[in-house]
Amino acid sequence: MTAVRFDHVGVSVADLDVQKKFYGDALGMTEVEEHLEMPDAGVRTVILRAPDGLKIELIERNGSESQEFADAFDGAGVQGYFHWALYVEDLAESFAAILAAGATAVSPPAPAMRAGATFAYVKDPEGNLLELIQPAR
Repeated sequence: MTAVRFDHVGVSVADLDVQKKFYGDALGMTEVEEHLEMPDAGVRTVILRAPDGLKIELIERNGSESQEFADAFDGAGVQGYFHWALYVEDLAESFAAILAAGATAVSPPAPAMRAGATFAYVKDPEGNLLELIQPAR
């Protein structure tokens, strides 16, 4: 097999403009790498990139249905992707900043299973789960 590396994650959203602003404010993903509008299909997409290379594709489709997870593990009751995990340098600082940008706390910073690591879960403005992980120092 040839070398494999991560490129981006795609998230279906109800409001592309709101989510674009959130991910720009919360994670510094302000560079538009790609933008596509297909009016006949009711689809708009954008791939956002942060200065460090982190990318997300936001996809808005007319009539899409939302899903809501009550807690960090609720999504495991539905098959498919249910959260996106990101390493952060300072969990307390990142948790506060992402909440200030419009996220909702799901579980506050706590010790992780990995020795010395900590983690927290938040929801973006549309309820998509993000896990923030500060690795052991």
